[in-house]
Amino acid sequence: MLVRDAMSTVVLTIGPAHTLRQAAQLMSARRVGAAIVLDPDTCGLGILTERDVLNAIGAGLDPDQEPSHAHTTTDVVFATPQWTLDRAAAAMLHGGFRHLIVLDGQDAVGVVSVRDIVRCWAAVHAPVPA
Repeated sequence: MLVRDAMSTVVLTIGPAHTLRQAAQLMSARRVGAAIVLDPDTCGLGILTERDVLNAIGAGLDPDQEPSHAHTTTDVVFATPQWTLDRAAAAMLHGGFRHLIVLDGQDAVGVVSVRDIVRCWAAVHAPVPA
């Protein structure tokens, strides 16, 4: 199976000035665990995950004051829709993260998570009912 078979095409994009609360509200409303942070000043993509929000709040930071850019991962590993799920899982294990932004050329077309990969693998390997 390929990343395109597993990825979520519900891509939440936020700006670097969104507060952590705003980001969390948008992620919750869209039912996604990560937001792509597009910073027009750097022309780069970053990712803000639910764990980033949790760590900031756990450290006592105010989610209404903290900008997302302060907690965004900018050293991002990108996948392509043509990657195998094995390759995506290996990249996640190697990097110690649970989400990959999926790029088709220069366009962010999806996000694939560990949950997406497990869901696909479970469907393939599920026992056939008798």
